[in-house]
Amino acid sequence: MSDLKPKVTLDEIVALAKRRGFVYQTSEIYGGLANAYEYGPAGVEILRKIKNLWWDFFIGKREDMLGLDSQIILHPKTWEASGHVGSFADPMVEDLVTHKRYRADHLIEAWLEKNKVADPPVVEGMKTKDMSQFLLDHKVKSPDGNEISEVKNFNLLFETSIGVVAGETEKVYLRGETAQGIFSNFKQILDSNRVKLPFGVGQIGKSFRNEITTGQFVFRTLEFEQAEIEYFFDPESSDWESLFKDWQDQMWHFVTEILGINPQLLRWRRHEDSERSFYSKDTYDLEYLYPFGWKELWGIAYRTDYDLKQHINFSGKNLEYTDPFTLKKFVPHVIEPAVGINRLFLMVLCDAFSQDQDKNRLVLKLDQKLAPYQLAVFPLLKNKVELVSKARELFTRLSKKYSVAWDERGNIGKRYLSQDELGTPYCLTVDFETLEDDSVTIRQRNDAKQERVKLKDLEAYLSKIY
Repeated sequence: MSDLKPKVTLDEIVALAKRRGFVYQTSEIYGGLANAYEYGPAGVEILRKIKNLWWDFFIGKREDMLGLDSQIILHPKTWEASGHVGSFADPMVEDLVTHKRYRADHLIEAWLEKNKVADPPVVEGMKTKDMSQFLLDHKVKSPDGNEISEVKNFNLLFETSIGVVAGETEKVYLRGETAQGIFSNFKQILDSNRVKLPFGVGQIGKSFRNEITTGQFVFRTLEFEQAEIEYFFDPESSDWESLFKDWQDQMWHFVTEILGINPQLLRWRRHEDSERSFYSKDTYDLEYLYPFGWKELWGIAYRTDYDLKQHINFSGKNLEYTDPFTLKKFVPHVIEPAVGINRLFLMVLCDAFSQDQDKNRLVLKLDQKLAPYQLAVFPLLKNKVELVSKARELFTRLSKKYSVAWDERGNIGKRYLSQDELGTPYCLTVDFETLEDDSVTIRQRNDAKQERVKLKDLEAYLSKIY
């Protein structure tokens, strides 16, 4: 596993993403904004499909799961209770010449990799003072080769305010995670739904973090989308290890079977005691081999009853669960699988990227469920009215059931290559033979093979594919 290398560079992914409208730099006409990206026409389709697949698999098809959509701005006490106000921070250093800021742990990881340290320390488990000592002992400098400051904790929460009158505003925060909305709504969920333990609540939504790390594209951004689940249970009647393992299996299945990701590029990494939150009994990361190395894709943690108890203490409200059979009152424990949709998106692009050795053809071999377009329809020539008319007729017919792209630009070869880069599985071309025998050329994306299919048989042909 350690000998595996990323199959694509980040530069290649970024170039493809911009060229084909998957991802754009935010505010590019003004010089851009660090750690901020926007999803173009092709990218937003993949994002939407990933979210729909996640929701269908983890929420829609399970009777023990409920959905929620909580607000981005919650009562500020929420974040005091969760610990985000006091301890939601990254270790940061500053270049003393350029004044650029860098994550201390990332500088250490880069130094260890550059110097090929045989038995490197677990960087994620290092305390701030340990990082400072390491950087000092090894004379680590900034990427620009300058001296750096001591390590300081950099709070990731975005502060803002509500209220319109100057001097009478109230400080609030843009949420740093979606999970706290689930915990703060726990009592209302119990009161309004006939649920019994074990059960879970999931939601997909935007979160915000004041990131200082750059150079990882959409992997780490100021604004991102999370899909989080809090699965509540009674530790006296449910074996947490069995529940934990079952969620791990479900996560693995979703990534490998539903998203179609190569399992060889995935691995589980258990958190060391030093890096695991003090209230967590166990934490694992499902990691993917991104262009910049093995990084967390999806995390799962057994958070015990810490979160609900914190909100009980700070709100003064009773968030206990009453067992309907024994009438026992207690605070449920929780297992939390949490994933960044944007990280799933980047993984999907990286995993699907395929290029011929001579680099004449780049193909995005997306799982058919994820491709922005299921089909593309072309007239062989755009200046032949009868071909365009017949192709338009076919496009209109297919669009009622499938997501279909229309393209009449340039020559047919360039159109095929464009759709290959978009990940479109099948291209249908209306040519002169179509006018004679009512058949079309169907070209497959992965191997570029072509075959003729009669229009009367087209529905049956496509129904076997989709």
